[in-house]
Amino acid sequence: MSHLVIEAMIFATAAHAAVGQKRKYSGDDYIVHPARVAETVFNAGGSDEMIAAAWLHDVVEDTKVSSDVILEVFGPLVHELVVELTDLSKPEDGNRAVRKGIDADRLAVASHDAQVVKLADLIDNGADIAANDPSFAKVFLKEKAHLLDVMDKVHTHPLFKVAINAIA
Repeated sequence: MSHLVIEAMIFATAAHAAVGQKRKYSGDDYIVHPARVAETVFNAGGSDEMIAAAWLHDVVEDTKVSSDVILEVFGPLVHELVVELTDLSKPEDGNRAVRKGIDADRLAVASHDAQVVKLADLIDNGADIAANDPSFAKVFLKEKAHLLDVMDKVHTHPLFKVAINAIA
């Protein structure tokens, strides 16, 4: 494992722990999710920057860490991926459908590498939500199917079929 990936793993673990974040259904420390996303990206042949971004993909959105800190610590390549993966929408933007539309529009123009990391994220979250919250899964999985449609830079990537199956 590269120094960059190790640093991202340590940083993400500390950032999520600092806010006491846990997985909704299992109560596990939140870092288990970024760990699975990073493992999926690694197994799919992702670059060190992609794996680092997988570890960090929820840090700006869910902790007190700013994107400026990500830039300073991890450099412009990882920073750009993390920014592309961070939801833009805020509660004041409107209802869930409006907010998810804003985030889908952003993801549609994201880089290939960011979309690959997002595939890994969808795979992990899709399986978790489908197994633990069938009622919400109907809404969530429909939203994620739309994301897969707009992520046209990765339609031929091997993880795309896995993601399709994860949300089916």
